[in-house]
Amino acid sequence: MAKPIVAVVGRPNVGKSTLFNKLIGQRLAIVEDTPGVTRDRIFGDCEWQNHTFLLVDTGGIEMGEDDIQTHIRHQAQLAIDAAECIIMVVDLRAGVTAQDQDIANQLMRSGKPVVLAVNKVDRIGEPPMELYDFYSLGLGELYPISSVHGHGTGDLLDAVCEHLNFEDENDQEDERITVAVIGRPNVGKSSLINYILGENRMIVANEAGTTRDAIDSQVDNKYGSFVFTDTAGLRKRGKVEEGVERYSVLRSLAAVERSRVCVIMIDATVGFTEQDSKVAGYAHEQGKACIIAVNKWDAVEKDDKTMDVQRKKLMNDFSFMSYAPIIFISAKTGQRVDRLFELIKYVDSQNALRVTTGMLNELLARATARVQPPSDKGRRLKIYYMTQISTRPPTFVCFVNRKDLFHFSYQRYIENQIRETFGLEGTPVRMVVRERGDGSTK
Repeated sequence: MAKPIVAVVGRPNVGKSTLFNKLIGQRLAIVEDTPGVTRDRIFGDCEWQNHTFLLVDTGGIEMGEDDIQTHIRHQAQLAIDAAECIIMVVDLRAGVTAQDQDIANQLMRSGKPVVLAVNKVDRIGEPPMELYDFYSLGLGELYPISSVHGHGTGDLLDAVCEHLNFEDENDQEDERITVAVIGRPNVGKSSLINYILGENRMIVANEAGTTRDAIDSQVDNKYGSFVFTDTAGLRKRGKVEEGVERYSVLRSLAAVERSRVCVIMIDATVGFTEQDSKVAGYAHEQGKACIIAVNKWDAVEKDDKTMDVQRKKLMNDFSFMSYAPIIFISAKTGQRVDRLFELIKYVDSQNALRVTTGMLNELLARATARVQPPSDKGRRLKIYYMTQISTRPPTFVCFVNRKDLFHFSYQRYIENQIRETFGLEGTPVRMVVRERGDGSTK
């Protein structure tokens, strides 16, 4: 059974994201003194009194008429509809506003239990008189808190948990495959996840940079259980000027680090760019299973040779990660999205593959017999044995007589022999070189 869902809602700049970060115990939502910074729903696990529920941070609800505000109201309503309980956050210093009353009325119409958190009560002791004004919202009991210092959050969580059903909590280990969808701005990352989810969960607009946070979405289908993370487009560092956008890029990099598979999206109408190689390079450096997904394939004029030509060009462009499979998709029409799920499962299994020491050394004997190890000034490289020391990514250690003789080209040859024998498609491979009796690595 899925965890209970609790949505954090309120007008802009009342401290929703600060409270969200405090309750989940990590800095997952972007916090900045600019109204409207949180545009999409953010998900995080909150643990309290041996129970776990899913906390959802939402964008500030405003009644403006522009497209972005319409999107934000829609996102907040989706979170409200999915939640078992709602935390409404208001600002003590600002007092009761007309917007607060509008939001309270909307929440009461939802029929969901609402817990009212009056934020920015930073002093401990007798509550200020202004606190009692918020009873006028008609939401019943209120809870004074300080999202910055954490005061009052225990009582708030106690009240929330009273409204949640934990009887069918799933205590099994989470076996979901975490997938980060990364790429330059405006290549269709959000559109892909919207197609997969069957709902407009992400904000999709022609304006580059509309995704500012890394958004987690659970997907269960015939291929298995997945968590897709839609990330902000990664740009060149020189172009990351605005503070909010800088935090977004850091969040995207963090999403790559906590994922098992990275789907690197390329815009078929633009082709390969230098920034694509930087985005892919970060996933490669982190040792993640990788897939190169060429999006907007439906918008390309093509004949029966176009795909082969593009594939060869991309293999040359991504020569540093030639192990990554290439798939041509359309997030708009859903073309080959089913095949993408199959690839995700496959490369994830390859990233976790373990090879026995006996099989590795049989391969090593054949490889060194076929191509002699290099020598220098009468000294020849000897590889005594090889073993795998870890997975994600598969990492192999070779014990040798002299590290300086184990040239990069011969390491690449041994790696290629491992791939040829055991597959390891879609995952980087790490080689560690040690001199026998030497604890150092190379």
